[in-house]
Amino acid sequence: SIYQYLHPNICKTCQLQMGYTVLKPGSGWNTMPAHTHERRMEAYFYFDISEDAAVFHLMGTPQETKHIVVTNEQAVISPSWSIHSGIGTADYSFIWAMCGENIAYDDMDITPVADMK
Repeated sequence: SIYQYLHPNICKTCQLQMGYTVLKPGSGWNTMPAHTHERRMEAYFYFDISEDAAVFHLMGTPQETKHIVVTNEQAVISPSWSIHSGIGTADYSFIWAMCGENIAYDDMDITPVADMK
């Protein structure tokens, strides 16, 4: 479930968009396909991660991805040139925020899974 709070269709902001996502039990992926936002960055704050679980946050250029292992109440900042996506070992939630000169929510460059390395 995606909840949008600061979003062009809900309230006007200069450069910020924000909301949160709750994954249902049995779900693991967020933000797939991975993508970049050329003119804005994005940050994730992960929570509701059980003590024995983790989220593998994918980032980097599509041709050279990296991962960060995230546990409960940890955050990741994703620069505009970096993909962002994640997979959890169990369901979880995260707050997401984007800022930059472009607030068009759907303005993203999709990275096909086959192009990720």
